[in-house]
Amino acid sequence: MTAVRALVFSLFFYLWGTVIMLAALPVAWSRGALWWLRRVWIRGFLAVLRLLVGLRVEIRGRAHLPPEPFIIAAKHQSMLETFVLGALFDRPAFVLKRELTSIPVFGWYLKRVGMVPIDRARGPSALRRMHTAARACAAERRPLIIFPEGTRRAPGAPPDYKRGLALVARATPDLPVVPVALNTGLFWGKGLLDKRPGVTVIEILPPLAPGLQGDALLDAVAAVIEPASARLAHGSSGER
Repeated sequence: MTAVRALVFSLFFYLWGTVIMLAALPVAWSRGALWWLRRVWIRGFLAVLRLLVGLRVEIRGRAHLPPEPFIIAAKHQSMLETFVLGALFDRPAFVLKRELTSIPVFGWYLKRVGMVPIDRARGPSALRRMHTAARACAAERRPLIIFPEGTRRAPGAPPDYKRGLALVARATPDLPVVPVALNTGLFWGKGLLDKRPGVTVIEILPPLAPGLQGDALLDAVAAVIEPASARLAHGSSGER
């Protein structure tokens, strides 16, 4: 029965996303309208996720958030946290792989709402563009969200922190870095049927001391995110 419910939810998820993208076309000129529709999309599928799959998302540690803008450095185990974090903050700017902006329609929306693409393979010019985009978002007081490992990592997998966070922090040295731990990978997997009931937790941790850069920043982020995520995995509740 769990697999059937997960399949029905997955079909709804993609259908609902298509409906929202079509609804966004007539108002694509307005960033405000696009952000509003994105919130409707996320809240809608989270409600159905809870109803059909029995999976609820708990956010902890909101009191640790400093005044905007700031950098959110989050563990990445599933697609779920990209949506939840996107709905948690006002007009967030995700730091993402430039290839995502090439996806038809969806990639255009990413550009339209001002996400921050990063493409280290293209050298200094690409890094300058990323720096400019990150500074512009900070000037607009938009939170910057980055997954320091760059891609999803299964729960318990060895951490693999990339240089992207250090590059963003170098472009915006005055912004505090807020680590985020989670255990979403235990409940939301890659397959259509890999959704499980329970309570998944996204925990906002205290901001790091300002001034950290380069490897020191990556080490400090990993040192708080990894044990916190392990603790959440060990104390998770759900049917697995």
